[in-house]
Order: sequence, then structure tokens, then C-alpha cells
Amino acid sequence: MNKIKVLVVGAGNMGASHAKAYHVLPEFEICGIVSRGESKVRLNEKLEANYPLFEDYTEALKITQPDAVCISTYPDTHEAYAIEALESSCDVFIEKPLADTVEGAERVAALAKEKGRKLVVGYILRVHPSWEKFVEVSRTMGKPLVMRMNLNQQSHGYMWNVHKNLMKSLSPIVDCAVHYIDIMCLMTQAKPIKVSAIGTRLTDEVPEWNYNYGQLQIHFDDGSIGWYEAGWGPMMSQTAFFVKDVIGPKGCVSIVAKNASAEGKSDDVDSHTKTESIRVHYADIDANNEFVKEDEWIEMKDEPDHDELCKREQLYFLRAIQENLDLTDHWNDAINSLKVAFACDKSVKTGEMVEIS
Repeated sequence: MNKIKVLVVGAGNMGASHAKAYHVLPEFEICGIVSRGESKVRLNEKLEANYPLFEDYTEALKITQPDAVCISTYPDTHEAYAIEALESSCDVFIEKPLADTVEGAERVAALAKEKGRKLVVGYILRVHPSWEKFVEVSRTMGKPLVMRMNLNQQSHGYMWNVHKNLMKSLSPIVDCAVHYIDIMCLMTQAKPIKVSAIGTRLTDEVPEWNYNYGQLQIHFDDGSIGWYEAGWGPMMSQTAFFVKDVIGPKGCVSIVAKNASAEGKSDDVDSHTKTESIRVHYADIDANNEFVKEDEWIEMKDEPDHDELCKREQLYFLRAIQENLDLTDHWNDAINSLKVAFACDKSVKTGEMVEIS
């Protein structure tokens, strides 16, 4: 088969990791890297390559004529870039969120369907074997489920600049929460029906309409509830920034990442997906109300780092192209999690509970 020519758009954290995957996978060939700054130069150096570099996305599309486009830019460009790629008959891998509005995400998915192109959204936890196990075990805990998760990041230096740029278009509970809303939906296999959320702006460096700390609560139609918290910035606490815990009538399952949740790790991108071990607690008790089962520890041996996870995402993208996978459910899930996240954002800004249609 001919190699799939891919145009890499965005050369920051995510773009660089995806480019590394394309660089080593024999089925792909990078035909160009697009970014506004010097990140594309540094990426070329890191890859020890000499890929064509571009400042302008539209120009790069015309010159390189790619088969596929990988979009890892800021969310406010996602819809326009994806539509331009699809109109150019390219398959698209795009970082979450699919767009910076629900309507935009729906437009992109509809165009992918109309053009018969593959569109894969970067939900990195879906390709992580430990998170797959976490979801699997959570489903054995009965219903309803209580899901508690957070990811607070004490960002500084380069990452604080990244987060400030992200907050020019989205809040942390939209940009970050879509991952965990998606996981909660996978765990419950139920429909989110209403949300409530709160948030606050802890620095003048965040736009007045936005906030850099937020927490949300989701009600599902099976009685399950989910809580998620996200905060970005140099003021964030290192205490309890890594909570991944699910409780049901039959017990609970928790990610226990002793190293990834250690002091100083809240801004380490690798620590965001680490599991290391999963603790399963069983609620079974005897006549004296004493536990009859000891807690079970599942040690995770296959613990991919961030680059390996991005490679696995690209292997799924490759499979979608080569095997002509039906991605309708994938698109619907991406739109659904984004719809819930924006409902939470609305709740923060209105102070009211928001129902989800």
C-alpha cells in the first residue's frame, strides 16, 4: 500500500507526540508540519528530520496535498481547520474537543459523513489499557455509581502559557472535562440528564468572561452521579490533585498512582494518565458487619507513556482508514461529552442547574 501522507498541524505537546508516532509508523509519511512559531523547527530537530515547514495552514494544504491531516492546535481553530481538511478530501485526526461549540462539532461530524472521510477525535484515555480496565471493573460495582475524579494542574513556565492560551477560548472544565465525562458515560452506559457546576477566576491573567478553576456534577438517568474538578495555574494546590474513584453498591474501585500523584507531578503530562495500580474494594459483609473479602490490587504492567499513548491513537486512526471503520458512535460520543461539558460551563456562568436534552 502507498504510505498515508499526513500534514501535522500544531507542534506543541500533543502535536509533537503525534508527529513522533507518524515518524516511526511505516504506514504514514509526514508531508509537512504547520505552526505559527518556532515549535515546528524544534520538532524537526527532535525528530532528526527535514520535513517541510509551514506558517500558513491553507497554503500547506494546497502545496502538500495530504491524504490525512492531524490537528493539534488551540480549540478555537478546530472547526475551521477540520472543515478545510475534509473539503480537501482528507481524513482527519483531531485533538479534543472536536470544536469550540457543540454546533461546530456537529457540523464537522456531518461533513465527515457527507464526504465519506474518517474523523477520529483524540480521546487518549480510550486507548489506555489501564483506563480500559478501570472502566471494566467499575461496571461490576452495581448501579448507581458515584464517580469522583479531578485533575488540577499547578502550571508554570511554558505550561502556564499554554493554559492561558487555551483559556482564551475555553475553560478547564470544557477543555479537560470532556475526557472524564466520556469515561463516566462509558462506566455508566447511561444518559446524562442534568448538570450543575461552579467556577471562579483566580487571576487577572484569565479573560474576564472565563475562569481557571471549576467543578461539576452530573446526574445520569440510571441514578448515577459524577463529580469532576479542574484547575490550572501557578496558584493551584499540590494536595489531592489526582483523584480517580468510583463507588457502587457492591464496592469501589480506585486508581492509586503513588508516583504520578506525588509532590510536584501535577504539571507533568505523563502523570495525567498514569494508573500504576487499581485497588478494588468489595462491600460484602458477614453477620457481624465485617468484610468477607480482602481488597484486591491490580498492578498495571502495560503502562504506556504519553508518546506511546499518542502512537496507539494513531494506530486506531490507521485502522479506521484501512478497515473503513464506521465511526458514527465515536462521533456521537465526542459530541455528547462536549454537550455535557458546555452545559456545565453554562451552569457556572448562570448559577443554575442545566438540563441536557
